[in-house]
Amino acid sequence: MTPVAPTPHQPATLPAGEVAHLTQDERIAMIERHIRTVPDFPNPGVSFKDITPLLADPQAYQASIEALAEVSPEVDVVIGMEARGFLFAAPLALRLGVGFVPVRKPGKLPLDVYSETFALEYGQATLTVHQDAIQPGARVLVVDDVLATGGTIGATSRLIRHLGAELVHVNVLIELSFLEGRKNLEGMGIDDITALITA
Repeated sequence: MTPVAPTPHQPATLPAGEVAHLTQDERIAMIERHIRTVPDFPNPGVSFKDITPLLADPQAYQASIEALAEVSPEVDVVIGMEARGFLFAAPLALRLGVGFVPVRKPGKLPLDVYSETFALEYGQATLTVHQDAIQPGARVLVVDDVLATGGTIGATSRLIRHLGAELVHVNVLIELSFLEGRKNLEGMGIDDITALITA
């Protein structure tokens, strides 16, 4: 992926509503143009995929939601994980006409929660969801910005099982294939994954 240089926000170049009529290939090309590669962040040797130029451009942002909607099955609810997953899951839920459920870090939700802890490269992290967030048997779509090692999505899938719901699909904006997150998730029985961009 070619690095994208930061540029000032420019006015939209397409008439309002036209992004929805682009082809899927045109949407993905627009998304790719607005993802900036930042070398050596957060650590030396790491190439960080910066989505802030995408979020700053309303047409590119809309293109990302339309592209995710194109590959989404029929579901009852969309789940997004704190924090960047919220940026795509919530507007996608609106686009699909279904509810949005946040999966949050500990201490952020006020009522009884289910919790799942998972391994990070240096330590652990925990995700939580309200115990009454989703009805048993509901069909769930999980949405995140990046699929890396798969730890976040794996923990979220376990939370969905606690709720008695069915994880039917996972959508991500970017998959970092060299981290083999898809392979790790297959070991958990999660193989219905769509990535708009593979890096």
